[in-house]
Amino acid sequence: MEQRVRVHKAGSGGGEVRVIRPDPVPARLALRDDGHWLSMYADRDGAARLTALWALAARSARSLVHLPIRANEAPEGVMGEGEPVALDLVLVHHSLQFPTASWKQVRSRLGAGRPHTAATPDDDFPDAGAVDHGRRYHPTYRDHLGFDIAAHTLFVVGSSTAFREHGTALRGLVDEAPSHRHRHPGAGHFCVEFSSGPWSRPRTRRHVPGVLHIQYSEDWRA
Repeated sequence: MEQRVRVHKAGSGGGEVRVIRPDPVPARLALRDDGHWLSMYADRDGAARLTALWALAARSARSLVHLPIRANEAPEGVMGEGEPVALDLVLVHHSLQFPTASWKQVRSRLGAGRPHTAATPDDDFPDAGAVDHGRRYHPTYRDHLGFDIAAHTLFVVGSSTAFREHGTALRGLVDEAPSHRHRHPGAGHFCVEFSSGPWSRPRTRRHVPGVLHIQYSEDWRA
């Protein structure tokens, strides 16, 4: 998978942070904090771009992958509880130990960045049958995703294994979702869900919603 990105660098805490952004930013990709859960919406192009950036995050242990999508409107007709809060998205490797509290300052220093073409193998995610979901519940397993929110941005944090194994489900938004209505007339929307930690829970220790629901929205009207 090839995609155009911009690479930014900014100083933080006496060091330097490398941030990768899609170029251009996907227009049909939106993220909201609905209070009880995190809701994301993607059309076909948005799903393909998100999946490609997810694969890039799995291979970019020293970079933050930033999707500045907070200004994007959600599709018409989707319902959230209360007043949903619009969010950006950052995918980051856990080994970077990035302090999310510094994100607002880092983001303000990014500048225009430099154009770059990033490529990841088409088979970067394992086949669904090769993912042993049961081992995620073992006490010694550490390749979980984690969620945090800072400066109107959702941080999805994980290892390369975590991003790749969850990327297998995410790829379904590209491979299966477009034909879902044809294959299953009358069925509801196509979606995937990721949880923070080894089991589903309403909120993380920092009171961030513990479930990310990503919905395919084919007939996107803002």
